[in-house]
Formats: sequence, structure tokens, C-alpha cells
Amino acid sequence: MKKKARANAHRGSDFSDFLAEEGLLPEVEVLALKRAVALQLQEALEQEKLSKTQLAKRMKTSRAALDRILDPTNPSLTVASLGKAAAALGRKVDLKLVPA
Repeated sequence: MKKKARANAHRGSDFSDFLAEEGLLPEVEVLALKRAVALQLQEALEQEKLSKTQLAKRMKTSRAALDRILDPTNPSLTVASLGKAAAALGRKVDLKLVPA
């Protein structure tokens, strides 16, 4: 005789629904955004053929501070430091709020 399978509370929902139910969605979204920004900055750094030391000098900051900006796992990033990094790379920041 077959046992009846237990209903999965998350069947039919997506992963973001699960994260929201667990109260983790805002934190995960922030880390994903930081990872995307760090990747874009790293790509721009490579396109401009700049070293981290050169970029830090352009930004008038330390190499350690730049490493924190480029670290995709470090969510602490100010709009000011993002703007300085973008400007030093000949870029600008386009930041907007969208409906949740």
C-alpha cells in the first residue's frame, strides 16, 4: 500500500515567495544588488584597463576602501562612494526606486 505524499506548503510558489515568508527577501535582494553593482564596477575597471590602485587614487580613497566597494559580499555601499567610483571610471549612476 502506497503512503500518501504530504502536501508541500511551497509547491507552486517561487523562491522569492519563500524568502519573503522567511523574512529574508530584503536582505537577499540587497546582496544581489550589491553583487550586480560590484560586477559592473569590476567590468568597467577592466574596460578602462585600470588597476585597483589607480582607481583608488582617482577616487582619492584607499585601496582597502575600494576593495570594500568591489566586494560583492559586503553590502555596505554608500551612494556617495558609488558615485565617486562611477565618476572615476567615466560613468554615472542611474538609481531609481520601483514598485515592490
